[in-house]
Amino acid sequence: MAAETPGATAVALQRELLRRARERAASRPGGSSGDSGAPGDAHRGPAPLSHAQRRMWLMDRLGHGGASYSVPFATRLRGPLDLDALRTALTALVHRHEILRTRYGQRDGEPFQEVLPAPRTLDARVVETDPEHAHGLLVEEARRPFDLSAGPLPRVLVLRHGAEDHTVLLTFHHIAVDGASLEIIAREVAGLYATAAGRPTGATGAAHPQPVTRPLRYADFARREHAATDRFEEGLRHWTGRLEGAAPPPLPRPVRPPADVGVRSAGVRTVPLGSRVPEDLRALGASCRATLFTTVLAAAFAALHRFTGEDDLLIGVASTHRRGADMRGLVGLCVNTLPVRVDTSGDPAFTVLVERVRDALLEAQRHRDVPFDLVVERLGGAARAADGTALVRVTSDVVAEPTVLRLPGTRGEHVDVDVGEAKFDLSFGLLDTGGPAALVQYGRAVLDEATAASLADGFAELLTTVASDPGARLSRLPVRAHAQSPAPARGAGRPAGGDHAPVRGGHPAETLLLAHPRVAEAVVVEPDGGPLLAYAVLRGVAGPSRADLRSALRASLPPESVPVAVTLLDAMPRTARGATDTSRLPGLPPVPAPAGPLGEAVTEAFAALLDCPVPGPDDDFFDLGGHSLTAVRLAERLRAALKLPLTGLDILQARTPRALAALLQERAAQRATAAAPTRPARSRGVCEGTVLVTGATGGVGAFVLRELAARGRPVLALARPESAHLVDGEGVDVVEGDLADLDGLRAAVASADAVIHAACTFVRPEVDVAAMRAMVEAWRRGPFVFVSSVDAYGHPAEDLVAEGAPSRQPLSPYGRAKLDCERILLEAAGTGGRGGASAVRSPLVWGPHQRLRDQLRWGATGVLYQAVRQGRPVGLPGPGARGHAWYGAPWVHAAALARAVTSCLDAPVHGVANAVGGHVSWHDLTARLVELLHPGGAGTGDGVVGAVLETDDVHPDLDHHWRYRADRLAPSLRERPGEDWRTVLAEMAGTSGV
Repeated sequence: MAAETPGATAVALQRELLRRARERAASRPGGSSGDSGAPGDAHRGPAPLSHAQRRMWLMDRLGHGGASYSVPFATRLRGPLDLDALRTALTALVHRHEILRTRYGQRDGEPFQEVLPAPRTLDARVVETDPEHAHGLLVEEARRPFDLSAGPLPRVLVLRHGAEDHTVLLTFHHIAVDGASLEIIAREVAGLYATAAGRPTGATGAAHPQPVTRPLRYADFARREHAATDRFEEGLRHWTGRLEGAAPPPLPRPVRPPADVGVRSAGVRTVPLGSRVPEDLRALGASCRATLFTTVLAAAFAALHRFTGEDDLLIGVASTHRRGADMRGLVGLCVNTLPVRVDTSGDPAFTVLVERVRDALLEAQRHRDVPFDLVVERLGGAARAADGTALVRVTSDVVAEPTVLRLPGTRGEHVDVDVGEAKFDLSFGLLDTGGPAALVQYGRAVLDEATAASLADGFAELLTTVASDPGARLSRLPVRAHAQSPAPARGAGRPAGGDHAPVRGGHPAETLLLAHPRVAEAVVVEPDGGPLLAYAVLRGVAGPSRADLRSALRASLPPESVPVAVTLLDAMPRTARGATDTSRLPGLPPVPAPAGPLGEAVTEAFAALLDCPVPGPDDDFFDLGGHSLTAVRLAERLRAALKLPLTGLDILQARTPRALAALLQERAAQRATAAAPTRPARSRGVCEGTVLVTGATGGVGAFVLRELAARGRPVLALARPESAHLVDGEGVDVVEGDLADLDGLRAAVASADAVIHAACTFVRPEVDVAAMRAMVEAWRRGPFVFVSSVDAYGHPAEDLVAEGAPSRQPLSPYGRAKLDCERILLEAAGTGGRGGASAVRSPLVWGPHQRLRDQLRWGATGVLYQAVRQGRPVGLPGPGARGHAWYGAPWVHAAALARAVTSCLDAPVHGVANAVGGHVSWHDLTARLVELLHPGGAGTGDGVVGAVLETDDVHPDLDHHWRYRADRLAPSLRERPGEDWRTVLAEMAGTSGV
């Protein structure tokens, strides 16, 4: 390797400075540079989502995102690692690719994306750990959720195993990247790192040149796709016809899903293959004019045919929109799902199946530009089976060598980070690497461990068999059908009556009945408050009696799983969509239509959003034209109206007004039970993810509790014994204590998984600091958010204050205490298992809460409020007083502050952030108070209110001329209807009793 020289380093730095200067010039209006003509310069501001992004956004809003859509990219690096250079490289990467700093919002029911300002520095959290404990830390980091509304910046975790041994994890959200994006990111980070570190990277010793021109913006790609929507009609007609009558393949659900399925919802089985198998499969494909990908897809169809016994099968594959030179360097989500439908009937030779799959895949690729979510919307209810199963539940792929981050001076090794979740129920794959293997990924609620292991072994044996004997017929291939088949037969499915639905996941009695050779159909239902009942339809006229079937169940099942009766039917009653109609099963009590406030709210919401005047209690959401976005809107409407937790996924699972009303009634009952007082303290079992909130009875704390409740987070509220009953939030557990009870604080922090510290004495700074020190001592996991104050800045030299700017004397004792608390917290963050820390500096907080009304009347604005209320003259600093053009107050709505604070739980700022909603001048505030406190008066100077005087003699309470930047939390602080300063002051003054 060539030795570094000062000259080479200087040249590299000069090149980087030139590139940055050109980018800055290009970003200015009228700026000129090599990329001045980059597409999209005229299209700044919010943009529509691409169709692939829209799918990701919907999954997040439906409550079904989880870690399935996290994209962890981990590399173990051996050799000297320059952390400062890595931070610089990643910051430059995020500056270059706007999609990596884009937030996602909703306006008038439609999602949009908006680019945020580039961060000054992208933080990298460094944790000391030995390699044996690295996997758990990587998985924990990868599973942390993203807040799409705040902008999913890449998260950086560096595990230090030794002086020259590190694991670097970059975690992205799938809404911002795809597989091809990781290749671009790895390549560019390597070059940017080399430049920042001044290291040679090639044989010539020169750093990789970084392109001067800016790549295509992803938002422009989304706009281009959105503008082409009208041209998809022909393709939509093709897909509608091609998928007519298609159904998802039935898969054998476990009789009892694993107890930890909520923690690890997916499993992976990998079976090694012979080293020659991939090359033999390539040769097989070439003989059929097919690629390796097509050959493996044909093997997946063969395995699925053998496993399910079905001939008409559908498997999804990923396609890309990356075509053309301008897309080659684009970071973003540029994939589409293609549903490939193949007829496997006739026991064909495998080579014949390859040809069928090849033709079907080519036909699908001719219409690959049609976004799959548009296809789903066009299909409506036909996009799901009667039991709600998605049409594309099985996929196939060929996995090549994984992408590795290769930084100059280090040796990189890929690290697999399995988050334990899957996007589809079943996926087949071939690992086409130095160690080839067959891969089966599966939902653990869909296949049990033994079945998945058998399927993976069979798939590996199938690949080996066809590689050596391409002419083998499907009936000779090794994958075997599963003996049990508890999944409903085609046309069977979820019963219409919400209160008489079968046991979720397939009851074991139903499994045994369906396995009987003389039983064609069966369903087991559990009436509300009643015993298990079974219903069966026999094959042909003769067959087992009811007693015979029940005896067989008693011989195989424990007593509590045996239905009290088995009723034989000539035919199973069905709804229009083929689902079992339990309302027409004999022997079941009639189920009333949903009634009461909850039932009426659900019926009204169905009618309003699905354009049906009077929906029936058992009308299906999908039959009425509902789709994913409608489910999101319906859930938001009901959540806002009823103040009960509800997600779009709940809508998709309940599907009928009756079932949804029953679900809401159950949650209302749970909330009422949880809210029942059991003073002096509530007994509780701390739930996973519990957030400790201090200051819960204060103005800020009350709004934080509401925001956490809306997000469905379990809460432990700290309150003084005399005010514990004032905690505002149903279902909130209360622990009694205060900031002076240090042992109680430590115990509360130790029992929680996250902390929001909003409590403050205001007048006893030593107590505040001691409380923070005790809480940090007990803090061992999860994020910690501290509600600080802009008073911690003291008296900055500049009137416009940047986030995290240095504090400047004089500081008030209150401001000094806040600053000391921040220092204690931030120094401890990331150590000893602790999570990220956020110090959120707030200004005046306004909102409809008695504590906040008192602060308006007697706090920092009290001198104005009381002067206006009493009609006394008001002296305000005039423009130019003491050399400042403006005097006034920064403020924030309490609801916006609560959103900002809670957003830091999922996306810590790892430092200081301002939570400022706006700034109002003393003149404007005084005028508004006059309007509110003296309605009908003519204003100042008429005897109702004294004169407003401009003076150079500034009152100490009004000597405030600073404005504060609030970029880091801007998405959460964005003003919502009713949150402007004039409206909130009216709410505060109108109910204050003055």
